[in-house]
Amino acid sequence: MAFVRWLRRHLVVIAGLLTLAYLLLPNIVVTVFSFNKPKGRFNYSWQEFSTDAWKDPCGVADMCGSLSLSLQIAAWATIGATVLGTMIAFALVRYRFRARGAVNSLIFLPMAMPEVVMAASLLTLFLNLGAQLGFWTVLIAHIMFCLSFVVTAVKARVMSMDPRLEQAAQDLYAGPVQTFLRVTLPIAAPGIAAGALLAFALSFDDFIITNFNAGSTVTFPMFVWGSAQRGTPVQINVIGTAMFLVAVLLVLAGMLIGKRRNKRAK
Repeated sequence: MAFVRWLRRHLVVIAGLLTLAYLLLPNIVVTVFSFNKPKGRFNYSWQEFSTDAWKDPCGVADMCGSLSLSLQIAAWATIGATVLGTMIAFALVRYRFRARGAVNSLIFLPMAMPEVVMAASLLTLFLNLGAQLGFWTVLIAHIMFCLSFVVTAVKARVMSMDPRLEQAAQDLYAGPVQTFLRVTLPIAAPGIAAGALLAFALSFDDFIITNFNAGSTVTFPMFVWGSAQRGTPVQINVIGTAMFLVAVLLVLAGMLIGKRRNKRAK
């Protein structure tokens, strides 16, 4: 009976930990196999512990080039989608205009629509315009794809903002620009940062939209897909592990900064 009572009290925590372990299991497998030394071309079965791939992460031809290209596209797509998405979110929350309800509904279409439909639609648009497929078409496609996610994240933050804070700044003779930079923007910053991080992850990870609109351009997801047909280099696991660790460090850094700010506020 005591065990049953303890289980009932901690059931939610146990379920959460099991779910987290299930989600992290693929990352653990990728990390483990980044130290593998396969005998054949495929890194699918454990053979021997080795750090050779970590010593030479760019040992596979064109892999680091595709990684650099993906990072560039993701960075520019994040900037473009964040700027446009933030402006759209503020316009939808703060202003009243015709077709506002329709725009609110259309914003969610890219999120609900299958990626292959959006990819084919963008490809048709580029071909009709006579655009050459490559870096710029992929960048435009990624901005269009990430825009809805940024708008949703920023809009949720803007809707929760207290307008009296901005009114107080105006009562203290702050101009519109000063009020926006010193009051509105800092309050909306968490939502903007969340949208930007989500846009970067979606852009870097995207394969379907990129594959339709890339032409001869090869991003890192496309390189991984092509390599899987011939053999999977261990260096792919190394890059995946490194990016996972960077993401974890960023999350931990954000938590520490948030705790310090809360302590100062108290």
